[in-house]
Amino acid sequence: MTLTADELYRRGRAQLNAGRNAAARREFLRARARTEDPNLRARIAGSIAAITIRQGDRTSAEAVCLDALHLPGLSEATAAMLYGQLGLVALERGDLARAMTMLDRGIAGIGDEVEHRGPMLLNRSVAHMQAGRLEEAITDLDRAVPDYAATGDEVSRAMAVHNRGYAALLAGELVPALEKMGEAQTVLSAASAVNAAICDRDRAEVLRDAGLTRDAERTLERAIRVFGAHRMRQARAEAEFHLARSLLSHEPERAATISSAAARRFRAVGSDSWAVRADAVRLRALLTVEADGRPTGLRAPGDAEVDRVEAQLTHHRLRAEAASLRLTRQRHHAQTRTAIPAAQARIRVPPGAGLQVRLLALEVRAARAAAAGDDAAARRIAAAGLDELASWQASFGSLDLATALVMHGAGLLYAGLEAAVRSRRPAVVFEWSERARHLSQQTVPLRPPPDPGLAADLAELRMLRSEAASGDWLAHPRAAELSQRVRQREWSSIGRAGGRERATIDELQAALDADSAFVAYAYQRDGLVAVAVTADDARVVDITGWPQARRAMAGLRADLDVAATVRAGAMGAVVRRALDERLAELSDALLAPVLPVVGDRRLALAAAAILNGLPWGMLPAMRERVFTVTDSATQWLRARGEAPFRGAGFVVGPRVFRGGEEVNRAAAAWPSARVLDPDEATVAAATELSTRVSVLHIAAHGRHADGNPMFSGLELADGALFGYDIDRMERVPDTVVLSACEVGRSSVRWGWEAIGMTRVWLHAGSRAVIATPVIVADDDACELLGAVHVGLAAGLVPAEALAGATARTGVLSPFQVHGSGF
Repeated sequence: MTLTADELYRRGRAQLNAGRNAAARREFLRARARTEDPNLRARIAGSIAAITIRQGDRTSAEAVCLDALHLPGLSEATAAMLYGQLGLVALERGDLARAMTMLDRGIAGIGDEVEHRGPMLLNRSVAHMQAGRLEEAITDLDRAVPDYAATGDEVSRAMAVHNRGYAALLAGELVPALEKMGEAQTVLSAASAVNAAICDRDRAEVLRDAGLTRDAERTLERAIRVFGAHRMRQARAEAEFHLARSLLSHEPERAATISSAAARRFRAVGSDSWAVRADAVRLRALLTVEADGRPTGLRAPGDAEVDRVEAQLTHHRLRAEAASLRLTRQRHHAQTRTAIPAAQARIRVPPGAGLQVRLLALEVRAARAAAAGDDAAARRIAAAGLDELASWQASFGSLDLATALVMHGAGLLYAGLEAAVRSRRPAVVFEWSERARHLSQQTVPLRPPPDPGLAADLAELRMLRSEAASGDWLAHPRAAELSQRVRQREWSSIGRAGGRERATIDELQAALDADSAFVAYAYQRDGLVAVAVTADDARVVDITGWPQARRAMAGLRADLDVAATVRAGAMGAVVRRALDERLAELSDALLAPVLPVVGDRRLALAAAAILNGLPWGMLPAMRERVFTVTDSATQWLRARGEAPFRGAGFVVGPRVFRGGEEVNRAAAAWPSARVLDPDEATVAAATELSTRVSVLHIAAHGRHADGNPMFSGLELADGALFGYDIDRMERVPDTVVLSACEVGRSSVRWGWEAIGMTRVWLHAGSRAVIATPVIVADDDACELLGAVHVGLAAGLVPAEALAGATARTGVLSPFQVHGSGF
């Protein structure tokens, strides 16, 4: 059967809307060969132009549309369709004024042809968004959605919903942005690889603004490969631009390289405004590299080059990006103590600028105050910015999101802490140590209602994880899709019940007795300091041995793992001797400086995130000492106190050597303890038990997921108990004992926030968690933890129970108490 030109054209439009460019072009060329009707030929031309635009050849697309407009006898609606394509060409070039003119003309003339009016409304919404007119953009998107629905074009309707999410992103509303994009993603991803890549590119911006840069960058790298395979040069360059922007915060050298390549690609397709945006990212990266003082061989740009690019950004009405470049240059001059011309010195923030631009302006002010020797002003300015960030962050109860958002305050945290250290005043350094730790701890999560969809997704993820032999199981396509959905649901469903006020040094000293002390370690770019506090004394202590400690930490985990597995013979002695030397070096560097203040008192340690994973109890100065590792003084103070005892429970996961013996020995210390054996220790049963007891002991294999710590897990009978499961429990035990290797580990975010399984239990409401960051020999765990439960059952607090068990058994292990251990 021979198809008519109109039928072929319709088939081509369907392929075009689904993102299948090559198939669409074939149908359009066949249709053009079968018709002389000027209106149909013009519409075919406009559709071919759409494909040509996608592939980055805007000049050819524009010529095709202009030629078609000269065909005789065109209807107003056909001409309007071509004006819409010319508007898209201008939009791709960054000429917003011409784009708006053409799109306005097209929408006015297209009448009720919803098939074409929908795309024009969608494109005009993008122009409005780029110009900062979010309300107008949302109005156009709300009109486009029913147009697409009327034609049955679910793919394009989903794209309008997706763009509605993008508008929410620009407004700083991260959760609604992710919700809308997630709503559209299923349809778009199923339509074509190109549409899936477009979703990925935009969703990566949400992840980046949420501080989850690693996830954003993996997503963008995947999109870049797809756009490259489909020869979509503009789309590929846009993804490279966003990748470079994400890298600015932590890999500026790589950001400079990628943004330079993106700029070349933009210029090759005639996209001048995008090229200037990429230039600005490159200049910001180079300025950041030089200000950091690292020898890289990269040269910082001169003021004339920065002025030129800033002027070009302003010409294209990209005022926020122009301000970001200008402020980065001003920060560079302040940090490097170089003079800046008077004409470039004024700090200007455009009206309606986003939080990131406003925080950058405060970084400049703080850096200038510090350069002028006014550290008090530097601290006030940095505190004002962090308070603004905290007020936004406080709207999120999600631990995952709250810890990641610290990215936006990292520069101000360093500025304030460095100014505090220079004061040498214990109260001031303590305040900033607490402020640095407090950003993700200030909100108390509400328990959301049960979510069957989330439960189903987590159940499938458990199955996928159990089937994965090793490696990054979350990289599996289905696991990646489900984990993304779980994260989205968790962000959306958890609110906050209230805030926690930061503790002051006076409150801390009032709570300390004569036998207790507190030490807070604070990392700054110049090194490590500590604030050592007792009931009647407080001092700032320089950790001058930090360079040696940092070198000793580099191989510590490997030594601990080997020492746990090689325990006998000549090799065991060699391994133990090497480990002892490393532990002694760390003890001398980190603890010897504070011992003159704290003496032999019980110790609460707030360790800087850079000390994550250190087995404090194995350091010579800490052996047999009662101590607890806490996220902050605020957390330690607020979690203290007693609660009614609700019994003890024990869970044994599958395939744990001596797990049953360990649990039975520990359970014997408690009357009426409930034990879940390996075959009955399901996630549901363990969750139910967790809500009913005050002390919970889990002996199971554990795995820390560094890329997404909330998917760290404990292996139970039907799969892993994830961090997400714990954070949604209605009630959690006061004390949790985790006899599982690795689950005491954490992932460090932005140098400040450590997140892992212990942190999840504490965030959910547990007072103390006993865990280890490394492998422990089964014999040691069995003997030591049994003795710990004897102490707990006798009424000792967790830190005393662990210290007493260590002394009685002689087992020196990396188990330690996290949270409020005493």
